[in-house]
Amino acid sequence: MRIGIYPGSFDPVTLGHLDIIYRASKLVDRLIIGVLTNSKKSPLFTTQERVLLLEEATKGIPNVVIEAYQGLLVDFAEERQAGMIVRGLRAITDFEYELQLAQTNHKINPKVDTVFLTTSVEYAYLSSSMVREIASYGGKIDQFVPACVAQSMYEKYNLRRG
Repeated sequence: MRIGIYPGSFDPVTLGHLDIIYRASKLVDRLIIGVLTNSKKSPLFTTQERVLLLEEATKGIPNVVIEAYQGLLVDFAEERQAGMIVRGLRAITDFEYELQLAQTNHKINPKVDTVFLTTSVEYAYLSSSMVREIASYGGKIDQFVPACVAQSMYEKYNLRRG
């Protein structure tokens, strides 16, 4: 069985993330979405909220499971018997950082390879931090995130949307 992991903080999950999830799910038998618990960041959503939002957003993809993790990604991959890490690339600046991570992960655990998927053109500009900023000012984010995420963000920022 081919098992892949698509890791991230997903704070919030965007349509760009979902594009990568849909496409990566076709490459493996099981795709684990690894929701990182990073003690160095102050996320808008708790880890459990991010897991629940991802479960809602991916409920139509049968081979996708959502799991929270902390620590080294390669350790999580080994625990789950995953041989592939999936990463999305928006621009050349992403590639430099992601290549360094991929090479480091491969050095730590040579059984785990990283596969890069380029983001679809319509999402190449999109980032979670941009969505958070727009939402914090009451801007419309429905075109950037699934409906369940938009609603949850408006609630977090105490905004009412029609």
